[in-house]
Amino acid sequence: MRREPGFYRQVVALAAPIVLQNLITSTLSMADTFMVGMLGEAPMAAVTLANIPLFVVQLFIFGVQSGASVLISQYWGKQNMEAINRVLGVALWVVLLVSSAFAAVLLICPVQFLSLFGNQPDVVAMAAQYGSIAGISYVCNAFTMMYVAAYRSMEQPALGMYILAASMTVNTCLNWVFIFGNLGAPALGVRGAALATLIARCLEVIIVVTHMARTKFFRVRPGLLLRPGSSMVRRFLRYGGLVVLNETMWGLGTSVFPTIMGHMEGSTEILAAYTVAGNVEKMCTVFSFGLAATAAVIIGREIGAGRTKELKHVGMTMDTLAVLCGATLCGLLLCFVRFVAPQWVFPLFKLSPGASSVATMMITVMACVMPLRNFNTVNIVGVLRGGGDVRAATFIDVGNLWLVAIPYAVVCGVLLHTSVFWVYLAFGVEQIGKFAIGVWRLRSGRWVRDLTVVG
Repeated sequence: MRREPGFYRQVVALAAPIVLQNLITSTLSMADTFMVGMLGEAPMAAVTLANIPLFVVQLFIFGVQSGASVLISQYWGKQNMEAINRVLGVALWVVLLVSSAFAAVLLICPVQFLSLFGNQPDVVAMAAQYGSIAGISYVCNAFTMMYVAAYRSMEQPALGMYILAASMTVNTCLNWVFIFGNLGAPALGVRGAALATLIARCLEVIIVVTHMARTKFFRVRPGLLLRPGSSMVRRFLRYGGLVVLNETMWGLGTSVFPTIMGHMEGSTEILAAYTVAGNVEKMCTVFSFGLAATAAVIIGREIGAGRTKELKHVGMTMDTLAVLCGATLCGLLLCFVRFVAPQWVFPLFKLSPGASSVATMMITVMACVMPLRNFNTVNIVGVLRGGGDVRAATFIDVGNLWLVAIPYAVVCGVLLHTSVFWVYLAFGVEQIGKFAIGVWRLRSGRWVRDLTVVG
């Protein structure tokens, strides 16, 4: 933990805006869930159902964002602005094409598509109302997140905090207007929640385009964005493509769990509890993702600049910080689920006694695996990816999910018809395998690679 003077000051300067951005987003997302939850368990289950495929899109966007960040941070170390423009161009082409395809499917045949993820017609019908509009918002969000990722990789994380804070604040206010029909607007229910999201995402695009036109820090060159070049496309596919595959496969795999829950007895209560627990989880993971993004920027920059001697110890330091943060969160979560949630939080979301019991179980399991989860997030997303070892990071992340956790959940939930506890426990099983392999790879030191070198 002993580092050179100024190291921890640099970590705080980079991590604080990212953590604050994610914390604001997660807090307002929980407020959105609360407002939808006031309509009842069925509407909340419908939004959860619609978000299953949208979560995959979100993970794909995050994957492209992470893949671009791996390259941009190393090019930033070399101060190669032309290459950064080209990487941003490839990333934008990829996310806009994929998110537009998903939006088209949800717009054209939402009921048929969402029926794949749930078996209750009334819930699926409400989910279709939400998904057909919310899908379009992800096209706008894809554009925003690529630009934010580029700035974050160039050690300017505050931009994303300002843009997303403004967007989520507008989203929350418009939810209050459109869901319940305030200020003279019609009460649109779950459709109003989707409309509010779409308007907020359009605001993001306006802010980003305005910033592109006015900033002097990083000059966007439209010609390079539209025609990034075959050489950069190949480089992105070779390295960033693995990260995209990682996040997409992880998103698809993670979507298996609520899909299994959506076909279990009492699925409405289970999905409502899963939504509340998921929002609590988002609040907790903001710290690990902040540390991971910081680790990726620092390590990528140092590799690009040719300063690789101390990177193994930098990686170990960041992972240790993650474990300490996870242990603290574990204690706070256990206190929260024991003394706060049953009396104050669950009644706000109008959870039934059965749903409250399931949510308590989920948050307890989440707390127990939080130190391992934090380590794995920072080690995979920050250290290994930032170091250019995208192949090992992908294997550790996806392999444990698809080869261990998903088979375990399918056996419990589909074949043995166990209680939801045993299905949800798959999240903990996954983290144990990732931790064991991740520690071995970290200690080997063979994860430091310069991806900008031609060859």
